[in-house]
Amino acid sequence: MFGGIREDVAAARLRDPAARGGVEIALLYPGLHAVWAHRVAHRLWRRGARFVARAISQVARALTGIEIHPGATIGRRLFIDHGMGVVIGETAEVGDDVLLYHGVTLGGRSTEKGKRHPTLGDGVAVGAGAKILGPVTVGAHSLVGANAVVTRDAPPGSVLVGVPAKARPRRDDDVSRAILTAPEYAI
Repeated sequence: MFGGIREDVAAARLRDPAARGGVEIALLYPGLHAVWAHRVAHRLWRRGARFVARAISQVARALTGIEIHPGATIGRRLFIDHGMGVVIGETAEVGDDVLLYHGVTLGGRSTEKGKRHPTLGDGVAVGAGAKILGPVTVGAHSLVGANAVVTRDAPPGSVLVGVPAKARPRRDDDVSRAILTAPEYAI
């Protein structure tokens, strides 16, 4: 458990140029608090304690402004920067080393049962206000621009911009701090 917390703090320090220290990050970053609450709620959700899991997620939402459904699957080192207004739906799957900015929605497009929320591959960065809707897959190491609306699958290494978003291959000059080439997760 503490190893995961240490990784999260180190990932925040790596991805946020304004981060000044581990204690500040651990105590004052609501994105981390939302992820930590989700881990507890997700375990309870998987064990069948659905009411308690939802209660924890709603308390976390009230405290952080970030709503992560306890059924969502979240990978390691997710960093939610300036997280107010982030929504992650029940069947969403988020890979390792993902970066989400404020106002991001990983939402559904239907009321059908089953997979109805997006899947983000490892190392994806999603800009402020972007909406990724439906059971789409955004491939690993892709970048989603601010306010983009993604409704179609995108291959790994894509850049998605526009409404509706169109994917193009990443170029060498497309930089994201979410892509961790040689991370060191030590505080």
